[in-house]
Amino acid sequence: MIARVPEPTLGFEVRLRGRVQGVGFRPTVWRIARELGFAGEVLNDGEGVLLRVAGGERSVSLLLDRIARALPPLARIDRVERRGFCGTLPREFRIAESKGGGAHTQVSPDAAICPACAAELRDQSARRYRYPFTNCTHCGPRLTIMKAIPYDRANTSMAGFPLCAACRGEYGDPADRRFHAEPIACPECGPQAVLATLGNAALPPARGADDIERAARRVRDGAILAIKGLGGYHLACDGTNPQAVARLRRRKRRDAKPFALMARDLTAIRHYCEVDRQEERLLASVEAPIVLLRASGRARLPEAIAPGLDTLGFMLPMTPLHLLLMQDMENPLVMTSGNLSDEPPAIDDSDAFHHLAGIADYALTHNRAIANRVDDSIVRVMDGKARLLRRARGYAPAPIALPAGFETGPELLALGGELKATFCLVKDGEAVLSQHQGDLESAATYDDYCRHLALYRDLFQHAPQALVIDRHPDYLSSKLGRARAQEDGLPLVEVQHHHAHVAACLTESGRPREAPPVLGIALDGLGFGDNCTFWGGEFLLADYLGYEHLARLKPVAMPGGAQAVREPWRNLYAHLAAAFGRDWDRHLPAGLRRYFDGKPRALIDRMLAGGINAPLSSSCGRLFDAVAAALDLCRDRQAYEGEAATRLEALAASATEEATVYPFDLTPPPEGPLSLDPAPMWRALLRDLAQGTPTPQMARRFHAGLAQALAHTTQQLARGDGAPRFDTVALSGGCFHNRILLERTADRLRAAGFAILTHAEIPAGDGGLALGQAAVGLARLIKAKTNGKDTPCASAYPAALSP
Repeated sequence: MIARVPEPTLGFEVRLRGRVQGVGFRPTVWRIARELGFAGEVLNDGEGVLLRVAGGERSVSLLLDRIARALPPLARIDRVERRGFCGTLPREFRIAESKGGGAHTQVSPDAAICPACAAELRDQSARRYRYPFTNCTHCGPRLTIMKAIPYDRANTSMAGFPLCAACRGEYGDPADRRFHAEPIACPECGPQAVLATLGNAALPPARGADDIERAARRVRDGAILAIKGLGGYHLACDGTNPQAVARLRRRKRRDAKPFALMARDLTAIRHYCEVDRQEERLLASVEAPIVLLRASGRARLPEAIAPGLDTLGFMLPMTPLHLLLMQDMENPLVMTSGNLSDEPPAIDDSDAFHHLAGIADYALTHNRAIANRVDDSIVRVMDGKARLLRRARGYAPAPIALPAGFETGPELLALGGELKATFCLVKDGEAVLSQHQGDLESAATYDDYCRHLALYRDLFQHAPQALVIDRHPDYLSSKLGRARAQEDGLPLVEVQHHHAHVAACLTESGRPREAPPVLGIALDGLGFGDNCTFWGGEFLLADYLGYEHLARLKPVAMPGGAQAVREPWRNLYAHLAAAFGRDWDRHLPAGLRRYFDGKPRALIDRMLAGGINAPLSSSCGRLFDAVAAALDLCRDRQAYEGEAATRLEALAASATEEATVYPFDLTPPPEGPLSLDPAPMWRALLRDLAQGTPTPQMARRFHAGLAQALAHTTQQLARGDGAPRFDTVALSGGCFHNRILLERTADRLRAAGFAILTHAEIPAGDGGLALGQAAVGLARLIKAKTNGKDTPCASAYPAALSP
């Protein structure tokens, strides 16, 4: 028998990168290393986690394999780097003190309360029974309390709460699930929740109840409650109380935009909505997003919750405070952002009390500061996948791995768009997309956006070597980028809006940098196109470097410019005039003709004839507005951006499937891209309108016809002299948040043999724009460096696809 030769004992230093700080990773390493008898240590530093051990090659590989298979729920290893180590190691494996250094590790998103902590809340014998700030390494606040890297208590808003002896024992015990859980506390040493009055409300007597019970009682009695949550204040009321809901709308100045809801559990949600298994998993996930669900349950909520829509946005309690508030609530609560409309949610207590005093009757607040504002995320299941419509709490700032070919790219910063703004940092081969910032037209939102830019720079110790912006000359994000590029002497890359949409889809899908071009169909409200035109319904043969503009929706005037975005009737007027010419009103049913007789037709006609404040746009969003106005949806004014389109989708969803679709024409113009002309659609729609066809059927025929037209156009564009010009189609832009349009278009394209790329982890709308900008900027910088240039030359931004 041959004796096995023992492995030589060597020293190894292993660098583990990824989401490895503040998630219980070191205790897991400590436990496994001790079980296997290793000497050494594990510690946090600015680059992630550092593991030093003594052992043989095979035994260290076994250790790393065991660690990878036993990761804590929130942890993720992206990269492992192993090298020799010659220093002295402790004989008994230990967790060493954290060290500073350059930030090359991931910042974890906030995580919903875990089952173990939820059980403690209900256990009368537990030390944290009914304690509203219970958490452990598997759950609780992360980004919302972080001030610096590494993620240690001293760098969070929990620094002002010294641990009591019992909590200190848990914090220092590697065998405890609260080992180095930075936000941990208990009723003896941690934050406290209090119920306060706002406005003229009277504080109810305690009668032995804690303040959360008192708050719940007030809500059940019809009061409006401001609640200090993870990333900002919410405003809550009984969602089944029409008077309370109407009062909240009036005070918040939110006329029609749908309210989010929170329910105690899935059973309560199923009273109002259909919930499939995928949606159930989303609701119960550690991200705990708002999930858009079909409002098809047995019970009904007041129409004012989501006026004109067929979906409701529900979430489950994500913090112990919300869990305690909801545990005896049979009815769902409205749980909307704590702000006046178009402003960011309040996070500072004094600001909240000042601004929310005219909205809420009471405030359920606490003394743990919110370091960073983070909104609730919104998810919808479409075409078989969970798709983020707003990426924020629970998801940001989890990094996005960049596809093959981007490894040599420099650090850069992409500043995103103007609406639903985000920004994107690139570092170490990863893209870090910020949480949803909001609309930069609001001064408060813009200030918050600039503050978060500084925060991310510090958290990630990010030093961009280039800036990337949208080409639009008046976007505030673009103006900021131009000013900073000039101040800091940095290269500035401008990216066309819809090219960025397509590039974001390519990046999320993992498309390699040097992969062949795809056809990108980018449909949205508006973006600055080539030659100072406005786009929004584009077919681009695109890769990361550039694009060729193959086709578009036929451009139609927007009378009044930005006013046409707010007033859908203007788009209907312009579309009908474009479809039928000078005598367009002869084609109208009597009711629609009378409607337009009440409008300033002479003024609009002069604007259209002279091109005065009536820019041409190929916007798909404006086409949706026009069709909605024809069916008398939001005809005079939209209360919020996208209201007409979402109501039109809801109307179409209420119709039965049918074979009839409204046709479009594909015509070659004298020059430029092919034109997808909706004139035949308008003829068919007006004929149905005159015949009294039910409006749900008309809305359905429009959606089906548009999807058919997109697929037909794609097939025509793919035809080449020999091989097809492309075999893959990327669907991007905010119009693809429409479930019917996305599913019908994807089905038709798959049936025609195309591979389809769509968004899931990144919004299809402007919330994903910064990621696409970053990918395009990187591709151009890498190409410029390969060509021996310091910065991208002007030709790196072509109107046609780069060779």
